[in-house]
Amino acid sequence: MATYAYTIRDATGVLRQGTREGENDRVVVHWLQEQGYTVLKVQQAKAVKPRSPAAGGFFGHVGLSDLVIFCRQFSTMVDAGVSLVRCLSVLGEQTTSSKLRRIIADVEAEVQGGQTLSKALSKYPNVFSNLFVGLIRAGEIGGALEESLQRLSTFLEKDMDLRRKVRSAMTYPCIVMVVALIIVIGLVTFILPKFMQLFLDLGMQKDSMPLPTVMLMNFSHFLTSKWWIVLLMVAAFYASFRMFVRTRVGRRTYDRAKLKAPVFGKLNHKICLARFSRTLSTLLISGVAILQALETVSGTVANEIIGDAILEARSRIREGDRIADPLQKSKMFPPMVVQMISIGEESGALDQMLTRVADFYESEVDAALQSLTSAIEPLLIVFLGGAVGFIVISMFMPLIAIIQSLTSGGGE
Repeated sequence: MATYAYTIRDATGVLRQGTREGENDRVVVHWLQEQGYTVLKVQQAKAVKPRSPAAGGFFGHVGLSDLVIFCRQFSTMVDAGVSLVRCLSVLGEQTTSSKLRRIIADVEAEVQGGQTLSKALSKYPNVFSNLFVGLIRAGEIGGALEESLQRLSTFLEKDMDLRRKVRSAMTYPCIVMVVALIIVIGLVTFILPKFMQLFLDLGMQKDSMPLPTVMLMNFSHFLTSKWWIVLLMVAAFYASFRMFVRTRVGRRTYDRAKLKAPVFGKLNHKICLARFSRTLSTLLISGVAILQALETVSGTVANEIIGDAILEARSRIREGDRIADPLQKSKMFPPMVVQMISIGEESGALDQMLTRVADFYESEVDAALQSLTSAIEPLLIVFLGGAVGFIVISMFMPLIAIIQSLTSGGGE
């Protein structure tokens, strides 16, 4: 978790400052408001934690697959009675990720020094999420670390499978779009100028050319002579967009747009619901308290709008309400999800109901991705064919006009 510095005003009107750890700034703001303070400012503290020399450089990548293997092997060795330090030593030798190997070495040194495993892992929030650390902490407290590791690896496998399905579904459309752009740019910047010069050499004036050809000529001239403007525009748009979504208003606007977008909006909503249900179910099964679980889940759904609805539900639960009621009022959760959660609360099997909801929405995401891929393929083919066809027709229209003029001139 990151550390946030805040400025507040208490009930007597006195200004106070302090720091608090949280999944994100929204979690810290909600916590302060629950304490009765007026929040004036919350921002991430610029504090750098000292790292052990054993950790070395932090270049490299730790993927979900590396963490899944780490959890599976860790669980097996802990269940077999191997000491914690020995487990970390073996895991460090077996992992194929150089970055994870350095982190495990540092964690091993921390544990040898008397630090708890969860506290040592929390030093690396970019690798071990709040969910990861929370489940490890629950396993340590409950004396069932191997079970927590098993649940964690199962959760990570499900999450990795969901990400893989989304990524694989988007791979083909992206490849087709890139190829289409390369073909169009190649035709416009290399082939078209040669045809244009040929038309001019044959005596055709630019004013007498068909409109599609003139439009294509202007576009080709712009790309060949002022291509740097295109690059600057793309870079400026990308930088502006990144700066915008880093603000709270920008992030909320972007997340709301993702939920409202045609076709993809429903898909994003289903992905968030699947992640919400799976994460909350995993936390509750591991014995994490409902309030702490909801705080963790709000930062893992990857959507500020749904995250705020979850935090609002957490605040209502603190006041004695049921979890289903505020989720229903937020209108971010479908009636089926609300009813399943309500039945789970009444029957005392909320974690099982959430698991069923997660399974349902993961299957829904899978079906939606297959339908989306099937629908996108013909659209992309039509787009590519239309773009190339427009260029070909624009290049041959003046040629046909020249041939007709030559034919008519020869007939005279």
